[in-house]
Amino acid sequence: MFSKVLLPALAVVGTAAAAICRGLGEDPSSRRQQYRILTAISLAATNAVCSQATATINSAADATALADCKTIKGDVVVSTTAPGIISLDGPEEINGDLLIENNGAITSFSSSSLTTITGTFGLSNLTLLSTLQFAVLDKIGTINWAALPALPSLTFTNAVSSASSVTITNTFLSTLDGINLNTVDTLNINNNNRLKTFSTQVGNVTTLLNIDSNGKNLDVSFPNLIWAANMTFRNVSSVSIPSLAVVNGSLGFYENYFTSLNAPNLTAVGNTANGQGGLAFVANPSLANITIPNLEAVGGAFQIANNSALGGISFPKLTQVGGAIDFSGNFTTPELPKLNDVKGGFNMQSTTSIDCSGFKSEHDSGNIQGTYTCKTTANAQSGTSSSSSSSSSSSATASKGAAVSYGVNEAVMGVSVVGSFLSMLL
Repeated sequence: MFSKVLLPALAVVGTAAAAICRGLGEDPSSRRQQYRILTAISLAATNAVCSQATATINSAADATALADCKTIKGDVVVSTTAPGIISLDGPEEINGDLLIENNGAITSFSSSSLTTITGTFGLSNLTLLSTLQFAVLDKIGTINWAALPALPSLTFTNAVSSASSVTITNTFLSTLDGINLNTVDTLNINNNNRLKTFSTQVGNVTTLLNIDSNGKNLDVSFPNLIWAANMTFRNVSSVSIPSLAVVNGSLGFYENYFTSLNAPNLTAVGNTANGQGGLAFVANPSLANITIPNLEAVGGAFQIANNSALGGISFPKLTQVGGAIDFSGNFTTPELPKLNDVKGGFNMQSTTSIDCSGFKSEHDSGNIQGTYTCKTTANAQSGTSSSSSSSSSSSATASKGAAVSYGVNEAVMGVSVVGSFLSMLL
């Protein structure tokens, strides 16, 4: 690579330098001028290397040739044949991408000096990469890592605090220590079968948070997360979101292994003005307790379905649901004492005796505006029937409590597709 850029540059400037120096003579002032000329020539040659559109590293020597570049003004690409250990020491910033892809020979990549990658840090299909070491790396434009079957952990002395988008999929990582973001647009961690823990200080997720199909014993913690656009959790053992206050889009929990979910500060999910953004708890077999005491509004659909250990449902401050309510399972009569506005349909079915009279009254008064079903049944089903009906095997005094849900068993990256489904229930 560098022979194509550096050697021609050196040949040209070297010839010019020799000619200039011969014409300057041997006196001290001429020597000083010669020194300045040679220094300028050296800088010009270095700049030629540091300003390539793409610097391709085929060997450790190619990486060493970049050592004098404080800033690399272009992409750095490690070739598919670069072998063994590659160290990129010297450069502090890459104004472009750093890409290592489809390489079956590289075992280690490191940098003691690199602090910033403005573009994409891409790693994919690296079958032997077992060491990824950065001493001071702090800011990355986009992290995109996939198919890293030999990488057990990250050796990042200074944790990365800034990245606009992070996607890590199909790796051998057991922890993501070394990535501790302040804010992020997209955080997508999926199919990392050995991943056991993930904790980050991130306070806002502006587009998507997706934790999906990682290790069965994965513990996820977001102690400082206050606001998010869309969030999906699937196949995790615990979720800690103590500070979460608002989710502008959808929030879904699917096929998880935890026994309880606590969100003490969550007040709203979605947007009731446009009926977008749903809340779902679906197919979490061990889930016995949902504690969201301050939840007041769900913009779209609210679904609780197929959680076999969940015997009770209570949302004491829930007032408004912009979509449908769909609760099915083996719970007792849900407690929703302040619910007074459900713009979509209402489906509540339980194998345990429930009292439907309070919900029927809300439907008759127009507070529940869509198709209405409430019953105790041996075969509780998610979704609503096509006709307005009410049945119950219990005659107990009604408690004004109900559940809002959407009959969708899959969430796609937390995007509120449930709204369109529930519109059919209106």
